[in-house]
Amino acid sequence: MRSSTVRYVRRMPTIGAVVALAAGMLTAVAPAAHAAPGATLPFASVEAESATTTGTRIGPDYTQGSLASEASGRQAVRLSAGQRVEFTVPQASDAVNIAYSVPDGQSGALNVYVNGTRLAQPLPVTSRYSYIDTGWIPGAKTHHFFDNARMPLGQNVQPGDKVAFEATSTQVTVDVADFEQVAAAATQPAGSVSVVSKGADPSGNGDSTQAFRDAIAAAQGGTVWIPPGDYRITSSLNGVQNVTLQGAGNWYSVVHTSRFIDQSSSSGNVHIKDFAVIGEVTERVDSSPDNFVNGSLGPNSSVSGMWIQHMKVGMWLMGDNDNLVVENNRILDTTADGINLNGTAKGVVVRNNFLRNQGDDALAMWSLYSPDTNSSFENNTISQPNLANGIAIYGGTDIAVKNNLISDTNALGSGIAISNQKFLDPFYPLAGTITVDGNTLVRTGAMNPNWNHPMGALRVDSYDSAINAGVNITNTTITDSPYSAFEFVSGGGQGYPVRNVTVTGASVQNTGTVVVQAEAQGAATFRNVTAGQVGAAGVYNCPYPANSGSFTLTDGGGNSGWSSTWSDCSTWPQPGQGNPAPAPNRNLAKGRPASATGSKDVYTPEKAVDGDAGSYWESTNNAFPQSWTVDLGSSYAVRRLVLKLPPSSAWGARTQTVTVLGSTDGTNYSTVVGSQDYRFDPATGNTATVSLPSGTGLRYLRLAVSANSGWPAGQFSEVEAYLTP
Repeated sequence: MRSSTVRYVRRMPTIGAVVALAAGMLTAVAPAAHAAPGATLPFASVEAESATTTGTRIGPDYTQGSLASEASGRQAVRLSAGQRVEFTVPQASDAVNIAYSVPDGQSGALNVYVNGTRLAQPLPVTSRYSYIDTGWIPGAKTHHFFDNARMPLGQNVQPGDKVAFEATSTQVTVDVADFEQVAAAATQPAGSVSVVSKGADPSGNGDSTQAFRDAIAAAQGGTVWIPPGDYRITSSLNGVQNVTLQGAGNWYSVVHTSRFIDQSSSSGNVHIKDFAVIGEVTERVDSSPDNFVNGSLGPNSSVSGMWIQHMKVGMWLMGDNDNLVVENNRILDTTADGINLNGTAKGVVVRNNFLRNQGDDALAMWSLYSPDTNSSFENNTISQPNLANGIAIYGGTDIAVKNNLISDTNALGSGIAISNQKFLDPFYPLAGTITVDGNTLVRTGAMNPNWNHPMGALRVDSYDSAINAGVNITNTTITDSPYSAFEFVSGGGQGYPVRNVTVTGASVQNTGTVVVQAEAQGAATFRNVTAGQVGAAGVYNCPYPANSGSFTLTDGGGNSGWSSTWSDCSTWPQPGQGNPAPAPNRNLAKGRPASATGSKDVYTPEKAVDGDAGSYWESTNNAFPQSWTVDLGSSYAVRRLVLKLPPSSAWGARTQTVTVLGSTDGTNYSTVVGSQDYRFDPATGNTATVSLPSGTGLRYLRLAVSANSGWPAGQFSEVEAYLTP
């Protein structure tokens, strides 16, 4: 997401998938009934903290700005000079990539050992591409601590073999190692035009820009061949259309440039595949198109088999990219987004890609100027976006987010965000059906320093306008979220509603605080959502602003493990805190969701629990009996009610006839106090007290009003509920 504008974004068996992360393997295995989440990758990853080491393990740590908070698994291994970390090879391999960090301003090298024998060539490491500052983004701190470096091993290693990395003169923190068997280099396609034949220098010393342009011009309707080698391009390519750019493989054919294609339009049929583009972007400048692709490839194009690294953005797509397919790519170490469909995208499919260490949203759709429509993010593996979301959908029509594996989001980000945050105008809000299906989220969600409260693993956010699209969230697995699993919020603070949400078939395990964090008015239905090891309570239901309305959670059946509700909207649950017993003199009804059989004009049910005795609920007039109901969140032994009307003398004295009912499930109600007359008189504060018998246990409190001598409606400015007689 473009963040030059203010951004306030805001191993255990589970239903749907078993996520194997104990050894750091970014893989997932699912029952045959549903596709496995994440990409099918040519490498296997092993976490440094699970390896043998003479160094120091750091983490786990979720604190923004700490090194471990940006590591995969929130843990890593710090090596001082002479210390090493030794990995057990998980699969047949001949190459390795490691994610690492060195102190700011330093560079160095790691000695590499295979089965005890040191390789002749060390692996260079540097802080050059790390430690990014984006002071214009509220809540941001220095971030992007890690980088990736790759090398061929020069030999085949087998499962069980040992590969070790040893720090030399510079401290190095090693996060994760990716072991890969690199496929043989492809050969030149018949009839293709080689960039070398047009003067490109495969040594990387000469400037190959014009050679690439000449090859593209000569190969119209055909293929440009990029042989094995290193090529340097000093300015971006444009006018790219009706051509295939193909390399020998992304470990063999490498283009060095910070701007590869920059064009506002194309007739399309551009196919880019099987080489690497590695940039020299060392900071984030949003006004500069320092991207692998900036603009348009045109309709019916594709990008596949690419290794994209050290750019600002992998692909910032505008204009006509209809039916574009982006698949089987690796996008690493971008200072901003991995891929952003910046409006106009139609039928775009982004699938089976691996993204690590993005400085903003890893994958985003932003419906600016025109909506993204009928487009999808499918089966992608995303790790460690360090300043935003794993996947973000900002507006758009009929969008799908399916079968993705997302882990370790940091500040200002959820694993998945479905949002009407617009940033700029004209913006096209969510419309049609938004499908969020089969995704697995591991250690996602974060503390938002702008809100000073947490963001959930999966967030639905009516930031700048109400969400009226159908949002269907199905077959979700959420594991080890540091805070909440599902969040419903209006992040701009205006209280816009979140509506038409269904959550079906989710497994939540070891969430730090709550399963549902509801902070906006609206409604959602939950079916077959199971939870275990919940840190504080099942539900936090406290819409903001307090008088904006209530959020209704409908139990569609099959839910378990998260029935309790956080009891105090004046405090935030802390991870693992548990739901504290309320203070004896606390008003249990204040700020809780309220409803009624009817309301007159603006005198809505929540006005009776907003803490303001001057505002009030008034039922439909001339339609007795009427009832008002509040959900206290948990079952309590309520002993006393205080019923209030506005204290102003303009309110004449009156008598209301009220029956008190209670329920533990919101469906079956019984009478707690039978029908009685209660006198309200401004001369004595316009209040009435109702004593409840001992042993009264209720979660849902209902007041049924059958008469009012002062007005033909039920009226309450505050309903207060207490544990004390």
